[in-house]
Amino acid sequence: MHLETRDSYMLDDPTFLAWREGHRYDPADRGSWWRPWLDVVAEATARGVMMRRARIISEPISDYIRYEFDGAFTNVVAGEQVRWLPRRRTGDLLLPGLDFWAFDDELVIFNFFTGDGQWADPGMELCRDPDVVEQCVSAFESVWERAIPHDQYQPN
Repeated sequence: MHLETRDSYMLDDPTFLAWREGHRYDPADRGSWWRPWLDVVAEATARGVMMRRARIISEPISDYIRYEFDGAFTNVVAGEQVRWLPRRRTGDLLLPGLDFWAFDDELVIFNFFTGDGQWADPGMELCRDPDVVEQCVSAFESVWERAIPHDQYQPN
């Protein structure tokens, strides 16, 4: 499970900058967009691992979120499930203040970013505290229930 809560990340990322200049992935040319991360997703999901990513987003969406939305089909093709939850629909949810990954109800990796979306130093922290892991998994499931599947979300 991966929960993303920011409206932008690493605005100096070369792939984001190329997108801003008009580059788009061609769904018919898999070789042009397949990357090592997608190998990890495809291999894991082929073994039966469920990989889910939920993004909490402000609307209207930022350029960065539009970039993520435009490229999310690559994650979906690889086997990851992606959903989008408009921030206005989260008011009654108790959510961690950080992005995180949760693995097997046993481990959470918190991601740390600076105010402008760059990786902080340190960039992550592992947590095996069962209470914290349970809270994060519960928060993710609450988001997942409300979030809109990628193929149904219409960004504005």
